[in-house]
Amino acid sequence: LFTINQRNAIRLSNSFADNEMFLRNVQGVLSVLLALKKQPSQIRYQGSSSLARQTANEIHTRIQADGIFHFSRGEGPVLLILDRRDDPVTPLLSQWTYQAMVHQLLGLHGNRVSLKGRPNVVKDNEEVVLSCTQDGFFAKHQYANFGDLGAAIKGLLDDYQKQVQLNEKITSIEDMQNFIKRFPAFKSQSINVSKHVAIMTELSRLVDTCSLMDVAQLEQELACNDEHSSQFRDLMEMLSNPRVKPADKLRSGLLYALRYEGNGNVEAVKARMIDGGVAPEQAQLVDLLLKYGGQNKRGPGLYGERGLAARMAKGLKSLAIDGVENVYSQHVPLLMRTLDAIRQGKLSEKDYPVISGGSAAGRPQVVVYIVGGVTFEEAVKVAELNAS
Repeated sequence: LFTINQRNAIRLSNSFADNEMFLRNVQGVLSVLLALKKQPSQIRYQGSSSLARQTANEIHTRIQADGIFHFSRGEGPVLLILDRRDDPVTPLLSQWTYQAMVHQLLGLHGNRVSLKGRPNVVKDNEEVVLSCTQDGFFAKHQYANFGDLGAAIKGLLDDYQKQVQLNEKITSIEDMQNFIKRFPAFKSQSINVSKHVAIMTELSRLVDTCSLMDVAQLEQELACNDEHSSQFRDLMEMLSNPRVKPADKLRSGLLYALRYEGNGNVEAVKARMIDGGVAPEQAQLVDLLLKYGGQNKRGPGLYGERGLAARMAKGLKSLAIDGVENVYSQHVPLLMRTLDAIRQGKLSEKDYPVISGGSAAGRPQVVVYIVGGVTFEEAVKVAELNAS
């Protein structure tokens, strides 16, 4: 997963007026290819997006004109340029894996998490670092779901307690010397345990106080199933729930509007959102979202049969909290169907035209760039795909 840290890049999907932002996206892709020492054997783009086409064309032009793009390390990857508007659903869903939950609920900026002002957080934990290169526990569990994460942190705490008990048995000079030798590692372990316990405690508090499990279940239903009457009833009830934050009400309303744009009661949902505490100007985002990623703006297939991606999802471990299997991880991003097709050589050239290069190798390497932003849910699913 890589990011060029371009804030508000979603604006590019509505206009090419911000030429500086557009060129920064192009430069970001070129820099990744250079860092990987990879020259694409094929460049493809999302055919329904003029932005994806323009981005792909500009990248192709610069690669052809730049003499440093000459790498001879075997077959190059397929570079696939997508537009965020093709799947506006995935960014709206609550997340239940460690890195994604921290990003959504606490904020994750430059690998730093601020817990300042949170209840019962000691001063040393007001700002902590979550980095795979510096934190072995986070590297191992960044994609762990909420249920498994709790068990893993408990195991981390148990190991630390064993070390504490071991250090209490200092009865000789030799014991003291041995403790001094392992003290730096022991202190580092203490800081690491304290950090993850503090983060998990705050995540658990927010899940409970904001009724996030109820919110997330409805979100998943809106994203994955077409059952208007029951979903409309549940949504209207949730929008009146004072425990649910306005931001969560807004996201649920946006998900409803995307699915039932043509046959739902979007105006009633907007009115109930405002009654439930969502600011009127925020409620207007419903109309803006439909202009951005509605049926006439995005490519086909967002709510269609997910085919191989759906079957793949059944093979993934479903989220379990307190030992109860649930529906919080049933959604599979549209990206996974696209990747599955390109790996099997079945991605339609009509829907995803080729700018340069001939036929790609069987099961090629793929570099994907989503103009307008990527999500941690997509990062998790791609990591699972690569691992398999």
